[in-house]
Amino acid sequence: MEQTTKPIMMFDSGIGGLTVLREARVLMPERHFTYVADDAGFPYGGWEEPALKTHVIDLFGKLLAEHDPEICVIACNTAFTLVGSDLRAAFPHMPFVGTVPAIKPAAERTRSGLVSVLATPGTVKRAYTRDLIQSFASQCGVRLVGSENLARMAEAYIRGETLSDEAVRAEIAPCFVEENGRKTDIVVLACTHYPFMANLFRKLAPWPVDWLDPAEAIARQARRLVPPLETLAPGEDIAVFTSGRPDFSTCRLMQGFGLRVV
Repeated sequence: MEQTTKPIMMFDSGIGGLTVLREARVLMPERHFTYVADDAGFPYGGWEEPALKTHVIDLFGKLLAEHDPEICVIACNTAFTLVGSDLRAAFPHMPFVGTVPAIKPAAERTRSGLVSVLATPGTVKRAYTRDLIQSFASQCGVRLVGSENLARMAEAYIRGETLSDEAVRAEIAPCFVEENGRKTDIVVLACTHYPFMANLFRKLAPWPVDWLDPAEAIARQARRLVPPLETLAPGEDIAVFTSGRPDFSTCRLMQGFGLRVV
């Protein structure tokens, strides 16, 4: 009898979660994926918290009923730091893997003791983020940098648009701190959109730092929760856009990632 398998759902406000999908496929080659981009709600950074919470919970009620995934990976720091516990409470039967800023590994690795967290304004505002710093990085100097523009810029960059070096440099400049002869040596990429721009960040940085990308750690956690299969699961990898109207360049990008837009 053929084993029935459910897809793994990847959820993001836009297309940044593709950085996590890329890693998840390496670790779970036998599984199929449903990628959901809430482009109707993008960008999440500008939402008021109560409205965003209601929006995401309502949306998941529909998504889980329609796609019935094995697990859900919330590949979005802004969403998970706000709504993660509420999602688990609202849908107790569904395992959720979240995305949180990689503050603990940054605190363990820094040599200078100066760490920056590059995030959206929403993630920077969260008590969740402050609690992570208090718990794991109280011995470090941690600068929180909430960029209003980088998520949008990353979406444009992924689609092949050219960005001005000056505009990108202005967004990342606050991450670089010099203090008593010490310099920032780690920048946490606390938005899944940002790793797509990591090479650009490296080129424009005033000095070399480690750019911490959480995608692999998220994918490893998902793998731990998903039983391995002996054979390739039947089905295909699909992409769902909540607006129902992804543009041509987005559809081409999804094809490049092996996703059929439905």
